[in-house]
Amino acid sequence: MKLQKVTDPAFKKYGKIVENVDFSALVEELKKTPCTQEVVYEPSVESLEALPVYQALQDVTYGEMPIQIGYCNGNNEYLNALEYHRTSEIDVAANDLILLLGCQQDIEEGDTYDTAKVEAFLLPAGVGVELYATSLHYAPCNASEEGFRCAIILPDGTNQTLDENHYAGGEDRLLTAKNKWLIGHPEGGLPEGTHLGLKGTNLCVKDLER
Repeated sequence: MKLQKVTDPAFKKYGKIVENVDFSALVEELKKTPCTQEVVYEPSVESLEALPVYQALQDVTYGEMPIQIGYCNGNNEYLNALEYHRTSEIDVAANDLILLLGCQQDIEEGDTYDTAKVEAFLLPAGVGVELYATSLHYAPCNASEEGFRCAIILPDGTNQTLDENHYAGGEDRLLTAKNKWLIGHPEGGLPEGTHLGLKGTNLCVKDLER
């Protein structure tokens, strides 16, 4: 698998670069957040949501719909899983990172997905991208040994704990948090009960052609 760029034509089916929002202050604040060996995701972070970019994203990008700004930081080299939402997600990189992406339209019978269809894209530091609702994604991956810091903007409440048990079958069994449908890989180390529908190699960014 070749490492592509978010400026390449191949990225257009997954999302677009956000050009009408200034992310500079968000990136600087994000650099202050912890980056550990483990991947840590915080859906809503007060210090990030206190920035002026919060209002700009809510008004301009999400059409005045309530949003949350959190982060996904750490060190990761593997695909492990793919998830999707009913809404777009905006990712903003504080340092270079790699996104592994697929298309919801390629999910097959039994909620399975062939990892050979996944594509890799470099998201440079300071750049924000909108990932469409049909784009399969998961935690970013390292582009260097320093790990990654990535702001995650989503509608308010996304990825929060479910109110009910949703393992009834069909697509419903993929719902692991609010507005989060997840398909895991058997080697991904996911919690018990996760639907393990990813078939093929648990892709590693160390194997990318650069």
